[in-house]
Formats: sequence, structure tokens, C-alpha cells
Amino acid sequence: MIFDEPRALALLQEACAPAGIDPAGAALLALGQNAVFELPAEGLVAKVGRTPGGAARAERELALARWLDGAGVPVVRPAGPGVRVVGEHPVTWWHRLAPAVRPARPVDLAPLLTALHALGPAPVPLGRRDLLAPVDDWLAAAEGHVDPADTAFLRARKETFVTEIAGLSPVLPPGPIHGDALPRNVHVTPDGPVLLDLEYMASDLREHDLVVLALSQDRYGVPAEEVAAFDAAYGWDVRDWPGFAVLRGARETASAAWVAQQAAGNPAAAAEFRRRVDSLRDGATAVRWFAF
Repeated sequence: MIFDEPRALALLQEACAPAGIDPAGAALLALGQNAVFELPAEGLVAKVGRTPGGAARAERELALARWLDGAGVPVVRPAGPGVRVVGEHPVTWWHRLAPAVRPARPVDLAPLLTALHALGPAPVPLGRRDLLAPVDDWLAAAEGHVDPADTAFLRARKETFVTEIAGLSPVLPPGPIHGDALPRNVHVTPDGPVLLDLEYMASDLREHDLVVLALSQDRYGVPAEEVAAFDAAYGWDVRDWPGFAVLRGARETASAAWVAQQAAGNPAAAAEFRRRVDSLRDGATAVRWFAF
């Protein structure tokens, strides 16, 4: 079944009833790996997981948010009755943040990542940030909707980077990371930036949290001066690290595969998938990628 706004809203409404939460006026804020809704009647935000069977992951995200909050890292705070599962999709509720004073910029990530990267082990088990683990499932979901040669190409790339990642030598001490450290996962309140979306937190190379932003300069048009401001505030440019190209290539492979699963019934996603695969096949590292 396609996970779109109507489907996610139906799941949310079903989850809200037994939890005693009023979904009246629910408004979609984002649709990606989660459907995120504002619940104006409650002053809350709800997240509906795209992938069935993710209850344990959602429970972990709640526990990590409480840990980070207790450690003094500005982070979105859980609310409500914990995780509800509807049709195998996890639903969680969060306190609504004060309205943003401005859009988040890359430099807003620097103090948040500095604080996170200073922490020791988390109180819940964290796995590695395996960017490539979902690739085969995403490509399988696209079967019949994209060129088989493209999926074969991405599967081969995935295997190459799995091997290369295992041999990386980090500069930073490994430990807890955010896993998807981009400005879209920061909300700038009157009191400063707040970290959002903890579902990809892992214990791994801290360089993961820096590569994603550096990659965004080339692929998503983040201005070079904004990336430089982040590097100055954090204190290091990850592009100086020999392992940068490996983590970049792994993330690009995963990003292309993620788009593939959206191709069914979505011509814009199918076209964007082809754009990404063509640029990877051609080694065109500066070709822009787009939302769809």
C-alpha cells in the first residue's frame, strides 16, 4: 500500500483515539521516512512511520531524546503515551516547539553536533550507521518501475562501499552520532537551535555527521560560504580526511536507492532517480539533485 498523506492521516487518526489525543485540524508538515503532522488542538506534533514494524526503533528514539535532553543537548522532547502501533506503523507524539525565528542554516548544526559528539555511550544500544543496509529493500520495492540496469549498478556500488567503509581510519573518536545531520533537522527557536529527528542515531564514526553537509554543497546547492561557516564553527573540514570520498559515495548510493522506492506512480521521482543514477555512473560529482 502506498504511504501517502491520506494513508498516514488515517493511521494517525486511528492511533489518536485510544490515546485520548484530538487529531482535529492535523496538518502535514513533512512526508519522508515519516509523515509529520501538527496537531493544533493539542499543541503537539505526531510522527507516523513509513515502514511497518518500526516500533522498537521509535521507542529507542524516544529514549534517546530523553537522554539528550537530560545531558543538556537542545532537542525536541517526547510527549504523549509512548509508541502506538497502527497497521504495524509506529506513531509517536512530541511537544510542539516555539515558532522558528528563521530557517536553520548549516552553522546552526555546529553547536548541536559539538555537544552530541562530546557525549559518551548512550543509555540504549546503538548500532552502526549502516547507510547501505536498506538499499536492497528499496531497490526491490522499485522492481518493475525503474530500469533493471540501474538497480544492478546501485547494488554493485553498494557492495564496493561496504568493503571500503570497513577499512576506514577516523580522525575523530567514534561514538554517538545524529546520523542525518542537516539543517532540515534543526529548528531555530527564540532560545537557539534545537535538534530534531533522532531515528538515525548510531554509534559510529563521527565523520558521518560531517560528510552529509559537505555533500549537500555539491548535490543540493547549499552555498559554499555556509558550509565554510559550519566548518569554522565546528573546527574541522571533513573534506580534508582521506575517507571523505568513501562515506560520500556510500551516502550518494543510498540516496539514489531511496528515491527508487518512490518511483511507482510518481513520474517526478522516476525522473529524479534516473538523474541521480546517471550522475553516479558518469562520475559527475557536481550534478545537482532535487526534491520531487
